[in-house]
Amino acid sequence: MEQGGASFTNAFVSTPMCCPSRSSMLTGKYVHNHNTYTNNENCSSPSWQAQHEPRSFAVYLNNTGYRTAFFGKYLNEYNGSYIPPGWREWVGLIKNSRFYNYTVCRNGYKEKHGSDYAKDYFTDLITNDSINYFRISKRMYPHRPVMMVISHAAPHGPEDSAPQFSEHFPNASQHITPSYNYAPNMDKHWIMQYTGPMRPINMEFTNFLHRKRLQTLLSVDDSVEKVYEMLVETGELDNTYVIYTADHGYHIGQFGLVKGKSMPYDFDIRVPFFVRGPNIEPGSINPHMILNIDLAPTILDIAGLDTPPDMDGKSILKLLEPEKTENRFRSNRKPKVWRDTILVERGKFLRKKEESSNNNKQQSNNLPKYERVKELCQQAKYQTACEQPGQKWQCIEDTSGKLRIHKCKGSLKVSAKRKRTRSLRSRGSGSKEECDCGKTDYRPTRGERRSHRQLSQANQRYKPRFVHTRPTRSLSVEFEGQIYDIDLEEAQPAYEPRNISKRHYDLEQEDVEEMLADDNAVGQPSSVKVTHKCYILANDTVHCEREIYQSSRAWRNHKSYIAQEIEALQDKIKNLREVRGHLKRRRPDECDCSKSYFNKEKSQRNKEKLKNSNHRLHPFKEALQEVDGKVQNFNESRRKKKERKQKKRLKKGDDCSLPGLTCFTHDNDHWQTAPFWNLGSFCACTSANNNTYWCLRTINDTHNILFCEFATGFLEYFDMNNDPYQLTNAVHTVDREVLNELHLQLMELRSCRGHRQCNPRSRGLETGNKDGGSYDPHRGEQLWNGWEG
Repeated sequence: MEQGGASFTNAFVSTPMCCPSRSSMLTGKYVHNHNTYTNNENCSSPSWQAQHEPRSFAVYLNNTGYRTAFFGKYLNEYNGSYIPPGWREWVGLIKNSRFYNYTVCRNGYKEKHGSDYAKDYFTDLITNDSINYFRISKRMYPHRPVMMVISHAAPHGPEDSAPQFSEHFPNASQHITPSYNYAPNMDKHWIMQYTGPMRPINMEFTNFLHRKRLQTLLSVDDSVEKVYEMLVETGELDNTYVIYTADHGYHIGQFGLVKGKSMPYDFDIRVPFFVRGPNIEPGSINPHMILNIDLAPTILDIAGLDTPPDMDGKSILKLLEPEKTENRFRSNRKPKVWRDTILVERGKFLRKKEESSNNNKQQSNNLPKYERVKELCQQAKYQTACEQPGQKWQCIEDTSGKLRIHKCKGSLKVSAKRKRTRSLRSRGSGSKEECDCGKTDYRPTRGERRSHRQLSQANQRYKPRFVHTRPTRSLSVEFEGQIYDIDLEEAQPAYEPRNISKRHYDLEQEDVEEMLADDNAVGQPSSVKVTHKCYILANDTVHCEREIYQSSRAWRNHKSYIAQEIEALQDKIKNLREVRGHLKRRRPDECDCSKSYFNKEKSQRNKEKLKNSNHRLHPFKEALQEVDGKVQNFNESRRKKKERKQKKRLKKGDDCSLPGLTCFTHDNDHWQTAPFWNLGSFCACTSANNNTYWCLRTINDTHNILFCEFATGFLEYFDMNNDPYQLTNAVHTVDREVLNELHLQLMELRSCRGHRQCNPRSRGLETGNKDGGSYDPHRGEQLWNGWEG
C-alpha cells in the first residue's frame, strides 16, 4: 500500500489523545474549536452531538449521494444509543478499545460478542464487515460512490493479539531510543521532574508491551491486505483513494514514563500517513507538515466539495499533484504554498482546589462587585458583542478601563447612550472647606422632624404620587369646556363649575394646551402626564388618547416608545447608583459623619431591607448567583466522585493512585491472550493533572523546533536540528525577542477559527492569497513572518 502511493514524513496530530484526535479527524477542527479536551471531558457529550457531530465530513458526503459506512472504534465515551448523523451503514464499538467481550452498535441494535476468536476478534470482525459492505454496494449500486472508514482499535490496550501471532517479535527493541529511561528531567515540566528512572520490573514491562503491540498490528496488516485484494478483484483499485493513518503516537519508556501518550514530544504527536489513489505518484515521499485536521477537508476535496469555512484544516490533494516534467528540474520553480507551523494543544483547564473551610465556600459571593464583574467577563458567552443566539448580556470596557455588564437590547436609539459612560471622578475633592456634622448623639423629636419635612416640601414643586393609599374622595369630569368636581363622599353630589385656567395647581401652559388638543383627553388637575398621549388619573386608572385604542399601528408604536423610555430610565438609574457609590467611596477627608447614630440606624435598616428582598434580585445578581450555584454544585459532585473512587480503592486495597497524578496498576490478569505477564503487579504514573499545554511545532528549511507553554507557566524549547530526541530544554538560550514572537504566534493559533486563520504561511512567501494565511483580527497589521536565525 505504501509503495503504491505517497508517504508523508512530517504528519502530526494536534492533540495526542484518542477522543480529541478522533473528533478533530471527523470535524477538521482544532480542539479549542470542538471543545473535546480529554478522553472524558465532552467526549461524545450532548453538546458534541448537537453542535459538531452534524458537521462531520460524513454528513457532507451523505448529502451528495455517497454511500457512507463506519466500522470500528468511534469515540471513547460513545454509548451506542444512537447512530451518528451521516452514516448509512454503522458498526460502532461501544465505549473504549477491546478485542474480546465487547458490544457494538450495528445500525441501531446492540450486538454483544464473546471470546471466540473465529467469531469475535474485533479487528477481523470489522474487516470482514467492511469488505462485505463494499461488495454488496458495488453489486447493487454500481454507479454510486462509496466512502468507508475502518477504525481499528489495535494497537490500543488491552493489546490482545490473534493467537497465530502470539509468538512473533521475541526480541523487539525498536522502542529503546536515546530518550528511553532518560530520567529525571529537571529542566522539563512537572511530571517529567517527578518521574525518576524505571525499576527493573518496569523496564521488563516496556519490552513485553512493545512486543504485544506489534503482534496486534499484524492483524491490521492482514486487514489492509484483504481490503487491497478486494479492490483489485472488484476493479476499483485505480479509482479509489486509500488513506492510512493513526490518531496519536505512543511512548514506551521514553523519559522514564512506562507507557502512554498525551505528551507534546515527537514520539506522541508524530503519526504514519500514507495515501494512494488516482494521480498520486507511487513511492513518493512528501516532507510537508500535515495534521489530523487535514483529513476531513481532503476527503471532501476528493468528493469535489469545497472546504467549509469553519474547518481549520486544508486539503492535501494539491501537495500530491505530480510536478510536470519540464518544471521538475528548474532551479527557479516556485515552492508550493503550505504551512510550516502547527498548533499542538492538550488538556483540560485547571480548576482551583476546594477549600475545606465554610468561609471559603462562599468566597465568590463575598467578592467586591468589580471583582465579580471581572470574573464573569472571563466567560466566552459575555465576550462577544451580542452576537450569540440567546445572548442576554455582554461585557464592555468603559473609558476609565473598567469592565461593565450591559444587557443586549437590540438596535434601539438609546443603545448609543448606554455604551458611553461618564467619568465618575469627584470634583472639588481637594477643597479645604470645613463641614459641620452636628452632635452625633443628638436626635430631634418627632415634631421637629415633621415641621422640617413640611418646610422642605413647601419650597418644592408639587409632584403627584403614582400610588394612592386611600380611596378616592372626589372625581373631576370635563363637560363643554368646564370641569365639574364630584364629591364621592356625599349622598347628593354637588356640581360646581370651575374654569380650567383657575386651577389651584400650578400646571404649565403647554401641558394644558396639549390636554385640550384631543377631545378624549382627560385634563384634570390631579392627573399625571406620563407620556405625550397617556395620563394616570387620580383614581389610579390610565387613560390614553382615542388613537391609541383604535389604531393597532399607533398602539404598537407607542408601546415601543414606552419600552425605550423605560430602558433609558433604567440606564440612568444605574448611572446614578454608580455616582452614589462613587460618592460614598470619595468622602471629604475633613469630616467623617459615618459614625453618627442616624447612619448606624440607616445601615441596619438597609441590611434588614436587603435581607427581606432577596427574592427581587437584579438580573445581573441573579446570574451571578446562578453561576455560583452551578460552580458549587459542580464542585460538590466532583468531591463526591472523588470520595466514591477513594472508597473503591480502599475496598480493593489499591494504594497506587496519588493526588494530581494519572496512575495505573498492571497485574497478571490484564491480558486475556498469550503471551501472558507473570511477573506480578506494579504501579506506575504516566501523567499529571497540570499536563495542559499549547505548543508550536515548526519545520522549514532553517528551523525544526518545538516551543511549549504550559498552564503552570513553564516554558520549553527544543531545537531538533541539534537535539533530535528532545533531551534538553534550551529555552534559556533563546533571545527574549524570539520568545515574544513565538508567544504571539502561539496566541494567534490558540484563538484561530477556520482554515484562513489556522494555517500560517512559511517565511518568505507572499500572503493574501485565497488559500489563507496568518490572520488575526485583533492584531491589526502585525503578522508573524517567521524567525530570523
